[in-house]
Amino acid sequence: MRIFSTVGKPFAAVALAFALLITLMPSAASAHSAEQSLLYLNISDKALAGTIEYPFRDIREVFGVELDGTDDEIIAEIESIQDELFSYATDHLSIGADGVEWDLTFNDFELFREEGVDLEFVVSDFVATVPNEVVPRVLDISFDPFFDEIENRDGLLLIGNDWAAGVFDNGEEGLLTYTPERRDQVVDLGDTSQWKNFSASVALGLDHIKTGPDHILFVLALLLPAVLIFSSGSWKPTKSFTASLWRILKIATMFTIAHSITFTLAGLGILPLPSSKIVEAIIAISIAAAALHNIKPIFPNREWTLSFVFGLFHGMGFASLVSGLEASQTTQLVSLMGRNVGIEIGQAAVIIMMFPMLFMLRRTRLYRAILVGGSAALAVVSIGWAIERVFEISLGTDTLVEKFVRLPRTYYAIAILTAIAAAYRWFEGQRGALIDVEDSDDSDGLGSPIEPQLEVSGTKV
Repeated sequence: MRIFSTVGKPFAAVALAFALLITLMPSAASAHSAEQSLLYLNISDKALAGTIEYPFRDIREVFGVELDGTDDEIIAEIESIQDELFSYATDHLSIGADGVEWDLTFNDFELFREEGVDLEFVVSDFVATVPNEVVPRVLDISFDPFFDEIENRDGLLLIGNDWAAGVFDNGEEGLLTYTPERRDQVVDLGDTSQWKNFSASVALGLDHIKTGPDHILFVLALLLPAVLIFSSGSWKPTKSFTASLWRILKIATMFTIAHSITFTLAGLGILPLPSSKIVEAIIAISIAAAALHNIKPIFPNREWTLSFVFGLFHGMGFASLVSGLEASQTTQLVSLMGRNVGIEIGQAAVIIMMFPMLFMLRRTRLYRAILVGGSAALAVVSIGWAIERVFEISLGTDTLVEKFVRLPRTYYAIAILTAIAAAYRWFEGQRGALIDVEDSDDSDGLGSPIEPQLEVSGTKV
């Protein structure tokens, strides 16, 4: 079957997309140990804050509480000894520099409980009063909770976030271990680098593609008609693989450009952000609108306009990621640029993975059902999302979507479906049941080129 040799380049592109997503996307991990207190630091140019996590078993032993029952019951018990806990936290953590100890302000306690694992912690946030609002890169930190009360106890220091050094949401890599013999240590945060900031931000953008199903669903709504062209009142198969792929990549890029504009303006405080409920509802509605456009086109062959307009609203949703960052404007801009580059790479990888499957199916009678049925499903899910956001109720939409976009299972599903699509396309070609391609230009208003047609077993794909 010549089908596999003639579409070898598309499959190579798919392999590259898989490699990008699997290699570049950060993996989730946990630094928690049931017998270890953890100190997380969140560092920006001007401020230092953090959290301390105390194991339940240590709190029980030292403070004589049960910490049993529902979360509300445990919180009530913690509140009964809150003053003692705050006093203990102050006595067993100190942070400073150049011989000056900084004041620490501790906030209310909350719970961290990981299901299926014996990991239960009492968590307290704190904020340090930094002299002159300049955080030095070398700190003096003392940390010794329960070292004297319980034998063989230690603590772990982690840098949760350090924007200028390119550290974001770190919950895995510990920096220093504190023991009864090493309670006071000098912490060297290392050099800052905008390149580190940028490269780490690219990884965060990639991670958004993995963990942000709303973005994936919007790209999918744009992708479904990408192998078709609207002509004479109906969708018809395109004739060129390269032109069609280039068209959808440009449409996705218009989406990135649009959300980059609002993402940056809102993230820097230039554009005021509406409430998150409104933004999330609009994002959900935008997915539904793009999906319904596939069924009844309003801007046929000009999908980039929808992509750009709705991308502006998606950018407002992303802006909350940096809206509270107390970092320099340069640091923020570099991080914003890196995230957008990561998002662009991630969505391009998703498109390249799925496009060969859709292109092979586009001339079959089945594809009309895929377009209409898939678009209708996306619209229903998105409307459900909008209702959940507006009325603050749960319809189980998130759980349903996560089952379909969970990685790495999705990779395997795409690979299997692509192989099935190739076999089905070949079978339909042997039966002479393929739909004729549209001879008109695959234009999208963005200058898509006209490319030669691929051939499979002597017939045009």
